[in-house]
Amino acid sequence: MFSGLSKNLKKILPKRLFYRALLIVAVPVITLQLLITVVFFDSLWIKTNKGMTRTLVNEISVFIEAYKSENSNKEEITNLFSLFLDLNIELINDEEIQNIINERWFSPIDRTLRRELKSKFVSGGYWFDTTNYKELVDLRIKYEEGYFKFLVPKDRVASSSARIFALWITVPAFIMVIISLIFLKNQTRPITNLARAAERFGKGENIEEFRPSGALEIRQAGHEFDKMRKRIERHLNQRTEMLSGISHDLRTPLTRMKLQTAFIKDKDTVKKLTEDINEMEKMLNEYLQFTSSSYIEKDEMFNLSELISEVIKKYNNKNISHNLIPRIYYNGRKNLINRSLNNLIDNALKYANKVEISLNKKNTNLFIIIDDDGPGISKNEYENVFKPFYKIDKGRADSKSSVGLGLSIASDIIKSHGGNIMLEKSKMDGLRVKIFLPV
Repeated sequence: MFSGLSKNLKKILPKRLFYRALLIVAVPVITLQLLITVVFFDSLWIKTNKGMTRTLVNEISVFIEAYKSENSNKEEITNLFSLFLDLNIELINDEEIQNIINERWFSPIDRTLRRELKSKFVSGGYWFDTTNYKELVDLRIKYEEGYFKFLVPKDRVASSSARIFALWITVPAFIMVIISLIFLKNQTRPITNLARAAERFGKGENIEEFRPSGALEIRQAGHEFDKMRKRIERHLNQRTEMLSGISHDLRTPLTRMKLQTAFIKDKDTVKKLTEDINEMEKMLNEYLQFTSSSYIEKDEMFNLSELISEVIKKYNNKNISHNLIPRIYYNGRKNLINRSLNNLIDNALKYANKVEISLNKKNTNLFIIIDDDGPGISKNEYENVFKPFYKIDKGRADSKSSVGLGLSIASDIIKSHGGNIMLEKSKMDGLRVKIFLPV
């Protein structure tokens, strides 16, 4: 039960820290404001208004009783009540009182006035309207063949302190919420900056000196991230330097081996040695490409549709068809995307006759799909083919020209841009390579 309730609450609650923190601050303030308002209106304002309305109705009732007395001076009584009780009284003879009362159920003044009048006068013997005049209440009481018209100031039936109270309780609450918004924005900004820096670093972008800010815990997380970033960059630089040295050291003996093959008279032996040397050189070059740092190249905005078209034109192969949405712009490392596409198309052409390439956009993702009509690979090999130096001995024929790094390099490039690459069975009964890149 509670787990289900918790899941439903998680769906309703905001996902971002800023709005969650704002909710923590705003809900108690608003709840307290509503509670005080309800208590005030119930225990003070409504009861005060009820007492004031009852007093007014009693005064009107006393006036009518005094007016009925045969020994009284009616004009003098009217003047006395008008002067001392602030009542504007007018007797209208030979005219029926209105039977229709404007039912304003949402108005506490109308409800209280109706209740008190009903307790003192017969139903239908009164009529009132609180909207005809801005500051007055139009109240009419049946008298003989006509009726008395009373114009009563509204402050006789309603306390003006309610507006002042509502103003004083609402304005400070709004001010506190606005101040909370400013402080919460300043507190969540360092977390957002840290997340953006981590995202950029994860995509392989070059990050300048990161300066942690904010609360102590956020600063600590920022310092730890900066230390981790520097350690990773130092590791990558050391690896690049080491591999450059290995490359230089290995190329020299390979060159000597090539020269020595020229002095061997046995052509079969020379052919085999030359093939081995070429394969070693290719393996060395691809390995260096796979492990080389891609952090040097900076992101740029480029036309992805145009880039794919240029890659396809370079092959000049009629068996490659394409279906591309024009003018799709993407912010990334153009040369690395180009290299990834080349590796995937090379791999498709190596094992298939026809290749179809499509580019689509859906919501905030770009989809690049490469289909071929080759033999395909089994599902249990989908994950393995992305491992470095992994070769499939069945399904697709092995080739000495490949060292098993093409898909690994392509996968690393796509993932460094925050995307993903997947393998499926294509509509041409071959292999489908599905790439998605976030815009």
